[in-house]
Amino acid sequence: MSFEQISRIKQKKASSKKHFLSRQQNFWGWLLITPAVLGLSIWVFFPLVLSLLASFWHWDMLMPPSWNGFQNYAMMFQDQIFWQSVWVTIYFTVVGVPLQIVAGFGAALLLNTKVRAMGFFRTIYYLPSLLPIAVTSALWLWLYNKQFGLFNIILDKFGLPPGQWVFGTGSVIPSLILMSIWGIGNTIVIFLAGLQGIPQELMEAVAIDGGKAWHRFRHVVLPLTSPVIFYNIIIGIIGGLQTFTQPYLMTNGGPANASLFYVLHLYRQAFMYSNMGYACAMAWFLFIITAVIAGLVFKSSTLWVFYEGEGRK
Repeated sequence: MSFEQISRIKQKKASSKKHFLSRQQNFWGWLLITPAVLGLSIWVFFPLVLSLLASFWHWDMLMPPSWNGFQNYAMMFQDQIFWQSVWVTIYFTVVGVPLQIVAGFGAALLLNTKVRAMGFFRTIYYLPSLLPIAVTSALWLWLYNKQFGLFNIILDKFGLPPGQWVFGTGSVIPSLILMSIWGIGNTIVIFLAGLQGIPQELMEAVAIDGGKAWHRFRHVVLPLTSPVIFYNIIIGIIGGLQTFTQPYLMTNGGPANASLFYVLHLYRQAFMYSNMGYACAMAWFLFIITAVIAGLVFKSSTLWVFYEGEGRK
């Protein structure tokens, strides 16, 4: 047997072994991801498809569903309460999210300084985000109480009239925004991680060149934390559009639907009025709006999000 024949036989055996190992790796790979795929299919993809189909049917969960085409969507756009819930949600998100970003970033800047007992202060700032929403809602209801709430007691000490807070149609959303700013512990932690990831060499270089604190903030801190700001904006917008628990526990949409958030209205349609088809149509409308807004923010990020070593996005 010639050398070339022996070489071909060895190559064939090596190729066969490599093919066997590749098939074995593929088998184990698919086997290991099967639970995750099944979980996503059962708990995510199947409900998504079912809700999309249900949005085209009249379904009250008591009688057999009946096809009504786009009637649920037409009813939705003609419903004044629907548009009230849209306005409340947009108001809360447009005003609340920027305030949360600014407050969280400012707190992170303060907590990034080197002073004694900084670990204690960081813990204090983060603690509110660890409390269950039901507990914080009860706490803020006490703070906002018209008779014996802490805020009105303080106003009374200064000779000012008591505030209506969550009990007034004009003050309920600002009051909920104030409460949301109090619970920005997670936002602060993310900002703090971004600030601590800034190379100190850059800060020192700007200082050596005569740059003041504002120059360091403008030309180093902001650009290098822009990805973190971008992330918090996306998460804040998605969370704002899905606000439910606080208004549900504290105001139940009142007074006079002044705090009827979109998801709270959706919840009522689904589980109080058994109008499941209409609620599914509302859910898909919210999904589309959220995706569009997130897409616009992603598109705009090419103008202001900076990644170190890659120029602008």
